[in-house]
Amino acid sequence: MRWAVAETDDGGVRLCPVDDAGRPTGPVRVARDLATAVRERPEVTRWVWRSTAEAYGPLLAAGVRVERCYDVEVAETLLLGHAGQWGRQPRSLAAAWARLRGLPVPADPPVRTADTQPSLFDAGPVPLPPGTDPLTALLAVYADQLARTAALAQPARMRLLITAESAGMLIAAELRRAGLPWRADVHRELLDELLGERYPGGLEPRRLAELADEVSRAFGSRVRPDLPAEIVRAFARAGIKIGSTRAWELQEIDHPAVAPLLQYKKLYRLHTAHGRAWLKAWVREGRFRPEYLPGGTVSGRWTTNGGGALQIPKVVRRAVVADPGWRLVVADAEQMEPRVLAAISRDRGLMEVAGSTRDLYAALSDRAFAGDRAQAKLALLGAIYGQTSGDGLKHLAALRRRFPAAVEYVDEAARAGEEGRLVRTWLGRTCPPASGGADAESGEAGLPQEDDEGPSGYGGGAGARARGRFTRNFVVQGSAADWALLMLAALRRELAPLRAELVFFQHDEVIVHCPEEEAAQVSTAVQTAADLAGTIAFGDTPVRFPLSPSVVACYADAKE
Repeated sequence: MRWAVAETDDGGVRLCPVDDAGRPTGPVRVARDLATAVRERPEVTRWVWRSTAEAYGPLLAAGVRVERCYDVEVAETLLLGHAGQWGRQPRSLAAAWARLRGLPVPADPPVRTADTQPSLFDAGPVPLPPGTDPLTALLAVYADQLARTAALAQPARMRLLITAESAGMLIAAELRRAGLPWRADVHRELLDELLGERYPGGLEPRRLAELADEVSRAFGSRVRPDLPAEIVRAFARAGIKIGSTRAWELQEIDHPAVAPLLQYKKLYRLHTAHGRAWLKAWVREGRFRPEYLPGGTVSGRWTTNGGGALQIPKVVRRAVVADPGWRLVVADAEQMEPRVLAAISRDRGLMEVAGSTRDLYAALSDRAFAGDRAQAKLALLGAIYGQTSGDGLKHLAALRRRFPAAVEYVDEAARAGEEGRLVRTWLGRTCPPASGGADAESGEAGLPQEDDEGPSGYGGGAGARARGRFTRNFVVQGSAADWALLMLAALRRELAPLRAELVFFQHDEVIVHCPEEEAAQVSTAVQTAADLAGTIAFGDTPVRFPLSPSVVACYADAKE
């Protein structure tokens, strides 16, 4: 049973049951607030509403948990993307309603930049035209979305994707509510240990100041190691030309400034990204509660709105400590992207390998690379990421002979990208046209823009080739993100009878905080969820997605 619900201007709600086509099947009811409406209807299996990001936080604060929902704004984002309009058309309920009615389409509110705290003055939901009933607009947009989904070439897959992304929004709110256990005292101790005492007046900690002095002495003049331009000029004065101050480039240089400079960069990153200011801003009542943004990148990978939750350094993980009598079950997927490639390409040989062993690269090396595991890994990742020159080209040829369907799958995605065609994940998440741009995340490139070598970056130019490399990876990484959503939803259901809480998610890694006596059950639940997600996403294939759970008291003790 599903019900549609919309808040009114006075804080109340209007709601009604709906059928599979989005049509009302009963009278409109009213309730004084959303929490009351949900509490009074435990029989409802799915709530249809405008935005989980707006609705679910207050419900959790009121002690109300929702099992399933349909997020209209999430669905609009995915359907617009499928039509080649990712990022080009506003996604709000008000915008969707305006498109249906032929009205001027309001812009979406500005997106908050990452690493900023939420503001008291953040824009609220985009308002509907004056006099518009929110429930009427919601029902019309919902019915239209169901019709648009049914008209797609693969409607079942898009329905599954919308369901998974809507579940992800629920989980993101629950992750923030639960919070990752965080010992502020341990964090402060490790900062004192690594950075030394703080100087008054906001100056750098002692160890950073000492390293800055070492760098300056090595160059023979005062240099600010936190300013890359100064470092480049200092090396130039020493007769050494560098293009950047990236660690891999510095490591190739023989100069006495390199060692202290590399150490400075490492500690400076800790000081600025996870130092005392970060601790004060983000850790409260023993929990780190970032704001997760499901589908924050074009590939479907999550991002966060501040806090850097997806890039917690190994050393800082020492502060992530389970409560007394509790444990952390840390689990990450093994060799996920190659396994996803096997599932989506339907390459019989690669599916067999991905279903018969936990070490996929070792099995590949025995079949195609004379037992050289490193070569097998480079070849497969090179096919996924487009590293096809030099030795990569030779390795790719060997891989193509053994697993032709898998290599052809990513090759076709690259060709489609170069030609400007839309490229989709297995469930239908769509990479936008080259001129549409994309939000990038750390480790994930944005889409190339128009260049001078062809219209919209196509026609064989550098822009087209760059987009081809992006789309080659997109079909695999995006399908992996879709699988991860389904795994999270399945794990959430498996944990429901337990006291355990899902407290962290990062691409292919989850952390569950649970009483010590539940750790074995949670470890089993994690693998059950992974297996179920593989079957739901890709059907009945031999491919398996093994997760390696570690039961630890401290996150830093989990195996890499």
